[in-house]
Amino acid sequence: MDEILNAFTRALSFGTPLLLASLGAIVNERAGVVNLGVEGMMAVGALAGFAVAYGSGAGDGNLALAILAAMAAGTLASMIHAFVTITLRANQFVSGLALSMLGLGVAGLLGKRFEGLPLFNQPPELPFTLGAIGLALGLALLLDATHLGLVLRSVGENPAAADALGINVLGVRYAAVGFGGAMAGLAGAFLSLVYRPSWTDGMTAGLGWIAVALVIFVGWSPFRAIFGSIFFGLLYYLQFRLQGQSGVPTEVFASLPYLLVILVLALSGLRGQQGNAPESLGKPYQRGER
Repeated sequence: MDEILNAFTRALSFGTPLLLASLGAIVNERAGVVNLGVEGMMAVGALAGFAVAYGSGAGDGNLALAILAAMAAGTLASMIHAFVTITLRANQFVSGLALSMLGLGVAGLLGKRFEGLPLFNQPPELPFTLGAIGLALGLALLLDATHLGLVLRSVGENPAAADALGINVLGVRYAAVGFGGAMAGLAGAFLSLVYRPSWTDGMTAGLGWIAVALVIFVGWSPFRAIFGSIFFGLLYYLQFRLQGQSGVPTEVFASLPYLLVILVLALSGLRGQQGNAPESLGKPYQRGER
């Protein structure tokens, strides 16, 4: 019983950054914008949060200021993607991949001076986890039962019709991409301030890519993202828990979450989950163009 409870607790912990990042990606994609740069934005957010926490005082520094810095860094990075894809109407997939590589590179370069410098007081994980779950429930309610959610979904499904009704399509898409960046930055802050209060290059460890896949796995639903993130969090826990306890090479366990991402996406495609995607997902919009 203790082992099951411990596994569930660690799954919640591993799943928290996945949930935060996937919520941002869901809002992105519900507005019709694909952003594959989640991994890079998480890295930038993790570095910004740690740098501000380390530089704002002894102990764990100013935690609130560090979180705001991480969210601001993620938002700023996402605005590059927004400008390139919404204003310049460039390919969203290529822009997202470039943003991911740019974010990882910039964070790795600027973060060298912080490597090996720990924060001395580790904040509790539970408030972050409960906050992420509460945010998911709030977003589910917002998307399905409010006027703002209807506006967001309209822009993602039929931007021309939304524009005809007086909705600022480009403004809504910019706001959605900015929200996604803020959530990715917050997910990065959880890693560098709470889960492992230190900065190391590559500490996001592919979580951003899993968060992007999680969006499809849960059918663009914030509510289902709660359970999806716990599931993948459990896989991460088992990856470490089972290492060294069998004759299976550790590389097999390390690749387990990524292999299962491919598997679940394949299964989602087979059962028609792709049909839940917003109609105009990945398509740039220009007024008057058919």
